[in-house]
Amino acid sequence: MGDRDQLKIDVRHTADRLIVSLAGELDMANAPLLQQTIEEANVDAEAMVVFDLQELQFMDSTGLRIILALRERCQEHGAQFAITRSSDQVQRLLSVTGAAEHLRTIAAVDG
Repeated sequence: MGDRDQLKIDVRHTADRLIVSLAGELDMANAPLLQQTIEEANVDAEAMVVFDLQELQFMDSTGLRIILALRERCQEHGAQFAITRSSDQVQRLLSVTGAAEHLRTIAAVDG
């Protein structure tokens, strides 16, 4: 199974937000794919960026670093940033690292 098979990324625009849906596993091996996707999506022009993590089963610290960096980038450009709840493993990572306290979590993506 290749890196692209382990992580599925779907990017879509709605009227007022950019939604990045992740499914599978986000780790050091496929994090560059996510980073490239973010750069190509022109997140700086969005009013709100949502990372939909509902289908993400695993994430390591590399993935967490990307999410936190994007959150900071959104703040610098006056955009909102939010994530959805995800698997127990991902929620545990967010909690143990203290990242959950700094990330707005919404119930689901509407749009």
